[in-house]
Amino acid sequence: MKIICSKSDLLKGVNIVMKAVPSKTTMKILECILIDASAGKIKFTANDMELGIETVVEGRIESRGIVALDAKLFSEIIRKLPDSDVTIESDEKRNTHIICEKAKFNIMGKEGEDFPNLTMIEKNERVIISQFTLKEVIRQTLFSIAVNESNKIMTGELFEISDNELKVVALDGHRIAIRNIELKDSYGSKKVIVPGKTLNEISKILSGETEDFVQIYFTQNHIMFEFDQTIVVSRLIEGNYFRIDHMISSDYETKVTINKKEMLDCIDRAALMVKEGDKKPIVISIDDEVMELKINSQIGSMDEIIDIKKEGKDIMIGFNPKFLMDSLRVIDDEDIDIYYVNSKAPCFIRDEKETYIYLILPVNFVA
Repeated sequence: MKIICSKSDLLKGVNIVMKAVPSKTTMKILECILIDASAGKIKFTANDMELGIETVVEGRIESRGIVALDAKLFSEIIRKLPDSDVTIESDEKRNTHIICEKAKFNIMGKEGEDFPNLTMIEKNERVIISQFTLKEVIRQTLFSIAVNESNKIMTGELFEISDNELKVVALDGHRIAIRNIELKDSYGSKKVIVPGKTLNEISKILSGETEDFVQIYFTQNHIMFEFDQTIVVSRLIEGNYFRIDHMISSDYETKVTINKKEMLDCIDRAALMVKEGDKKPIVISIDDEVMELKINSQIGSMDEIIDIKKEGKDIMIGFNPKFLMDSLRVIDDEDIDIYYVNSKAPCFIRDEKETYIYLILPVNFVA
């Protein structure tokens, strides 16, 4: 095999597929990037058997072939080469030369035929969504998934398609994030749980352009995202997702309309009074047309008042400040509506059309 590519194109391809190279594995071949120039295109592939990524790299094929190279070593070599054309050539024994200007590397590759193929997915059922929308949906929900694997379902997000609507849900036992998206076309009903790791890696690759689209394909056990000459195949999380409908209430005793930036900045300042790992709540008191936010800790205290519009009863309620900030940061609206039931029930941050809903459980506090 002999191929010639620019360093920038190689680096782009390496950066995309490296996201599917496992940090630890007993299968040495999985520590490699597969370079496949056997069929008229240069393809880079990485696969950790849960997540697989394949992307096409621009370049010229001088002679066809296939080789698997150690991903970490190969990526570091490409990263540190001069900004020029790079020649990659491997012989029948997988001895591989990487040449760029006066720099010459010689590394041993592995049999490309030993590299596990990505799971084949028939392109029957597909959903089309803009890259911008998918990237935004991931950004606006992913922070609510669980980070530990005590309940694997919580480490993924529900993708539920019904007619022309896509609902994405994430929860970790303390909060829920929901985004409802209107799709351009109608589709059959589908409900799958996509690993958070997969969505996190995809969001890093997506261009985020409104004119660029992602095609999503489903099987019983896998999901595939296809965009920009890149394919991402992921195993789905098995099991039934939580029934969230009964957790979401339209009833409330208090409704507050507030400037989002003012509230976010205030909580951010209050959080200075909390040491890392400390679980001091921020206490919110709603009285007439003001919201008072207080926090007391071993470091000190903070107290601030924000003007609001209020409907309903006065209320005093405590929250984990991080959970409030995580939700506020991903909302793009200038003013937001927050709904409270009582000091023991979750609050809801949602817009009028319910394109987004954020549920946050309160915490106990000493008044």
